[in-house]
Amino acid sequence: MIKVSDQAKQKAIQLMTEEGYNAETDFVRVGVKSGGCSGLEYVLKFDNKTEENDQVFEDNGLRVAVDRKSVLYLAGTVLEYSGGLNGKGFVFNNPNAARTCGCGESFSL
Repeated sequence: MIKVSDQAKQKAIQLMTEEGYNAETDFVRVGVKSGGCSGLEYVLKFDNKTEENDQVFEDNGLRVAVDRKSVLYLAGTVLEYSGGLNGKGFVFNNPNAARTCGCGESFSL
């Protein structure tokens, strides 16, 4: 499904803790919705409740939930984190994306 890099894992755990989530029991919710300049937009947030259509799995010690609709768009994606002066924050390296926008927050197939 989705792979999580070491840097993304560390940053997600840090942010989850700061926002009152427990990285051992709660999860990162990743999805896709219509929008953005390329047609589809990535969604990432923290959550502690699963929905009926969620697929929950673990990679690199981080629990990730993806809704059924988004699974097809995100298969094989690597969630990374880029910091520093030119860093973008969380970055989705999606092999299914035919085109991405300049900021990397939206894509098309």
